[in-house]
Amino acid sequence: MTTPFNNEQFLAAQKASIETLFGLTAKAFEGVEKLVELNLQVAKTSLAEVAESTQAVLSVKDAQELMSLQAGLLQPAAEKAAAYSRHLYDIVAGTGAEVTKVAEATLADGQKQVLALVDTAVKNAPAGSESAVALVKSAVAAASNAYESVHKAAKQATEAAEANFTAMTNTAVKAAGSAAKGKKAA
Repeated sequence: MTTPFNNEQFLAAQKASIETLFGLTAKAFEGVEKLVELNLQVAKTSLAEVAESTQAVLSVKDAQELMSLQAGLLQPAAEKAAAYSRHLYDIVAGTGAEVTKVAEATLADGQKQVLALVDTAVKNAPAGSESAVALVKSAVAAASNAYESVHKAAKQATEAAEANFTAMTNTAVKAAGSAAKGKKAA
């Protein structure tokens, strides 16, 4: 009788798991690097804009000019916040997509290994164990179907969240623009 899972297979599986872990860690660090870069860029830009705005405020001569200046700063600030949010979302979504891709590949490989293990066990199963083998195969198929259903639902939820995020960002920018126009008119 042959063993369904030998030492070489076990070592190969462990090696693949470690490689996957290091790959995921590298993807996570890439995401963190992008976030740090984005935040440093925003901090530099914000500092320069604050200095510029402070100079503009200090040169204001009356309240009407101050109100006009504030109104003029509202729309660009809302647009920059929306752009930052979009960029942040893109980084997080991109990193999540990479991790999901690796997880899906790892899961698919794991499913293949389980099916190979079940097939090997079936070949070596004693006579009369057909019902137990059918039960195991059925359980593996059910788990695979459940995963597919959850994956589809998660993908749909992600797409809906992206659409809602985009709509919400656009609405916020438009509202800030309307508010800025209202202040300028006043």
